Amino acid sequence: MRSTRTSAPRRRGPRGALAATGFVAALALTATACGGSADDKADAGKPRSGTSQTADSEAGKAPRGPAGIADKLKEHGIDVDKWKDGGWQDWDKDKWLSDAEDYVNPVIEGLWKPERMRSAEEADKNLSTKDASAAQGVSDPEPAPVEAQAERTPYHENAAPVGKVFFDSPEGPSVCSGTVVKDVNHPGRSNLVWTAGHCVHAGGDGGWYRNIVFVPAYNDLGKPAAELGDANSSEIAPYGNWWADWASTSTGWIEGGAQTGGAGAPYDYAVLHVKPEQGAKSLEETVGTALDVDFSAPSAAGSGRMGAWGYPAAPPYDGLQMFKCLDTPGRFSLASDLPPMHRIGCTMTGGSSGGGWFRVVDGETVLVSNTSIGPTDNTWLAGPQLGRDAEALYQDMSRTHGGR
Repeated sequence: MRSTRTSAPRRRGPRGALAATGFVAALALTATACGGSADDKADAGKPRSGTSQTADSEAGKAPRGPAGIADKLKEHGIDVDKWKDGGWQDWDKDKWLSDAEDYVNPVIEGLWKPERMRSAEEADKNLSTKDASAAQGVSDPEPAPVEAQAERTPYHENAAPVGKVFFDSPEGPSVCSGTVVKDVNHPGRSNLVWTAGHCVHAGGDGGWYRNIVFVPAYNDLGKPAAELGDANSSEIAPYGNWWADWASTSTGWIEGGAQTGGAGAPYDYAVLHVKPEQGAKSLEETVGTALDVDFSAPSAAGSGRMGAWGYPAAPPYDGLQMFKCLDTPGRFSLASDLPPMHRIGCTMTGGSSGGGWFRVVDGETVLVSNTSIGPTDNTWLAGPQLGRDAEALYQDMSRTHGGR
């Protein structure tokens, strides 16, 4: 498998931002200050008032995006005004934007209103019992289910880097989870988000999804549906909406990804470079924290306990609250010729896809994987083992698009 240099080479056809207090009861994620003034540090980890215009912006405003976005769309016969007025909903398979240079995601202010976010459906990758047991010879024994635990609220104080990834697919508004990660070449000013490949690209039979947005600490107070009618935009999106002006996933996912994960599952990871719908500060400065990515975690129990965070949206969950699972990982592989993945017991369902997996290294919480696949009975989760290919993809995103 080769990682992409940018998004995909071809179509198939300040340190310590999160402090860990250990795994005594749970992996604790607490925000601390990034670089900046004393006032900035005092406010780090708190939602920035006025950063979210989700509910107040007028839908249909002209898209904003990188310079030349209109020309880029015209290369595909798309008028920027038609895109703004709903042309992005044209999912003609023969015209589905799939190649690296095809990726376009101009900001459309007001598109992702709170009610539209709530309508988004999970983008899960479930395996049948037969598929899940097909490679037992190269997998460790199936883990016992671990009941997902609700994260404490407000989320901005307990798991600030975790959020939801919204996007439009041919089936309609969809949702995954994601994590703010550090940008090694632009310390303290990261605009990078880690998620799953299947949250940005359909895999072997499709192309790039559209209107990809990251919302950190979504539904900050964890309000149930009955109470969200009165919630204001700062409660739904305390740090605002962050549009992915570039996305990068692996060749392995683009060529081998399928509805049930397929041969692309071990490579089911992606990095987004985001920009605010409103505001000027970087994502890391706004949220007050970001995680390092560990590309050297052992493939099995030697890695110690791991925790998976996310927003499960399929029953019995509704996607409105953040949950987590903690377990000692084992190996899982769909086939003997595919790399093993991490696997933990966890009852989280679709919608948690793309959510970060964390472990503690030298007292610091680091991201080691993301949720990719699970069985239809929702007893465990599997995520890719991040190695040299994933690191190359991440480094390229940082060098090419970081700092903007």
